[in-house]
Amino acid sequence: MSSTVFAAVILAALLHAAWNALLKSETDKLAGGVGVSIGGVPLALAGIAVAGFPPLAAWPYVLASAVIHTFYYLCLLNAYRAADFTQVYPVARGIAPVLTACFGVIMLGEVLTPLQTAAVVIIGSGVTSLVFAGRSDRNLTGAGLAYALATGVLIATYSLNDGAGAREAGSSLSFYGTSSILNCALLCLYVRIARPGTLCACFTRARSSTLVGGPVSFVAYAIVTWAFSQAPIATVSALREVSVAFAILIGTFVLKERMNWRKIASTFVTLTGAILLRAAR
Repeated sequence: MSSTVFAAVILAALLHAAWNALLKSETDKLAGGVGVSIGGVPLALAGIAVAGFPPLAAWPYVLASAVIHTFYYLCLLNAYRAADFTQVYPVARGIAPVLTACFGVIMLGEVLTPLQTAAVVIIGSGVTSLVFAGRSDRNLTGAGLAYALATGVLIATYSLNDGAGAREAGSSLSFYGTSSILNCALLCLYVRIARPGTLCACFTRARSSTLVGGPVSFVAYAIVTWAFSQAPIATVSALREVSVAFAILIGTFVLKERMNWRKIASTFVTLTGAILLRAAR
């Protein structure tokens, strides 16, 4: 992984933690989630204007991406309703890189070096261990854990799909711009049926997620999608999870959730994995 890709993914991790924290702070989380999707549409349209639509061969990946991201948003929102940000985020993000690495070998034939493999496992372990670090906080309910785990599986699924899709499209911006617009359309259709009035709430009760979270989310994942086309998907997915370090800081100092030595230790393990991943060739 080059220095440019490494730095870009670290930036994406910071942006990802920021918009997740913003979404967690929303009172109406469904409106916030849909608002994040809507807020990215102007940038998606600009991306398509620059890069064009993806070729026909990439459209199965585009359609799959839109569907998977829709379920991802819904699982994430339910997880945030049931548990603290510093509990949900580590569980969901922690299992994703390990699953991505395993299925990347099976589905895409990506083979990691021993050091890369160790780094991925260390990052996943460090992130996931934060669920135990949060025991002194609000109890992690069965529903919260189930939704967090489901979110992690969906993260691994969309990472593999989107990495392969961006490579097939030949332009990560073309691929992600198109899939994000379709994802937004699916989410809007869902809330129009399930909870009328939510779309208006995106611009009233959840204005911050729509106007700030949306563009930030789009830029964050656009960077990641580009990185998928430049380096092994598993290593990009793992490195992206250093966002947990940013998430812990945001959760502690902005959302006023508890910090303890176990969270500090888990974050240190995660960052150690990131250093190993940077050192791996």
